[in-house]
Amino acid sequence: MKPARPAGFAVVVCLLVLVAVVTLAYWTTYFTSGATHVREDEVYLAFENAFPLADGWMASCALLAAIGLWRRRPWGFLFGLLTGSSLVYLGCLDVLFNLNEGTYAIDSGAMGAEIFINVGSLAVGAGLIAWLWRHREALMPR
Repeated sequence: MKPARPAGFAVVVCLLVLVAVVTLAYWTTYFTSGATHVREDEVYLAFENAFPLADGWMASCALLAAIGLWRRRPWGFLFGLLTGSSLVYLGCLDVLFNLNEGTYAIDSGAMGAEIFINVGSLAVGAGLIAWLWRHREALMPR
């Protein structure tokens, strides 16, 4: 008999799906309307244009984690950890770029969204790793 799903299970699965959906929405907006552009200079655009493949990996891991966890498959736990690690890594890259470039000083809706993404990536990534590890016995029964 499998152990009961841990507290917060449904929230974590929904959060994983939300991460994938928001990532897709961000890049759809970035490439169609450009409303997510904080700046329009060559350096900023080159930096941002380097992210879609890595974000695609992270979003794919998030969807696989949500499916795997929901279906109680061990690979759901693995892809959850990969998602959390990817979020922390991508968040760190983005934060350091914004600090080095002084981009956080820009007062715009796009920068507000960027700050939300930076804080969210770091917090959700670290929180996801911690939650998964804390509940690994229930998520990967023998």
